[in-house]
Amino acid sequence: MKNKKITIKDVAKRSGVSIATVSQILNGNDQKFSPKTVEKVLAAKAELHYEPDYFARRMIMKKSKTIGVLVPDITNPFFSTLVRGIEGVLYRENFVTMLCNADLDTKKETDYLEELSRRGVDGYIIASSAISNRAINETLRKKNFPYIVLDQKKAEGFSDAVLTDDFSGGNMAAEHLKQFGHQRVAVVLPENATENIQTRLIGFQTVYPDAVLIYAKMSKKGGRQAAKAVVETDVTAVFAINDELAFGLYLGFAELGKKIPQDYSVIGYDNVDMCEYVTPQLTTIAQPIYELGQTTAGLLLERVERPEKDWEEKTLPVQLIKRFSTAHLK
Repeated sequence: MKNKKITIKDVAKRSGVSIATVSQILNGNDQKFSPKTVEKVLAAKAELHYEPDYFARRMIMKKSKTIGVLVPDITNPFFSTLVRGIEGVLYRENFVTMLCNADLDTKKETDYLEELSRRGVDGYIIASSAISNRAINETLRKKNFPYIVLDQKKAEGFSDAVLTDDFSGGNMAAEHLKQFGHQRVAVVLPENATENIQTRLIGFQTVYPDAVLIYAKMSKKGGRQAAKAVVETDVTAVFAINDELAFGLYLGFAELGKKIPQDYSVIGYDNVDMCEYVTPQLTTIAQPIYELGQTTAGLLLERVERPEKDWEEKTLPVQLIKRFSTAHLK
């Protein structure tokens, strides 16, 4: 026979106070009561090994203390670092992170959005551009759910947003290659690029308007396959639109008997940890990935507490990290 589940009534009986008093104290409103009363309730809770019922507590407090986070590909080190930044802030504020990895699948992302809504999360962090504005309108905006978009998706004036300065990042990458004397350059990027990547490209094209565009899936495998297309051109340098593509280029060039930076200078984007562990170490544009996650989580929690406040859009700076994958054109 199973042991009887300890309830809030049992705690009230043991401590000699009302159920309402126990509820208030256990939900953090202990300032209304004397230290002696609070001590009695907490002692009774400990003696009885009472654990609050999650769903009952949610009905009372109207909050789940849970935030849904949607990312397109958790295997990309960018997103794993981003989630660490988000989770750190949420944990500190006693919120649980519910992570949904969509595997770059549009239907999966939309399904997750609807499922998180049914589960009653307090807010949403959307780090993917594949979720349509229509889905956001129907699932979140019409129901007044707090949410925030970041990195790949523009807020369009209907939510908070945290972005990084992609235009400056693309421009910095181009200026670096130009200073090294490169005249003919290529950009490796996905064919249906997200808005942040398009902005990155526009920044690069302010210096190299005739840059050769080579399309590839945004992964190490995509970069590896793109290497063959690069060597069929007359370029001497490549801007990989993210570090994952750059790592793929490393292997692709090696398989074709080409060396970095002797045959091709390569510059990436993001500055994930692996940049320092490849040979030669990768020159790249660094995004403040961890800070991006922290800022996003903090802004969303502000929205959860103050849903009526004005929309905010924050843009974080980027910087060039010079290593050894780029060199002066001989």
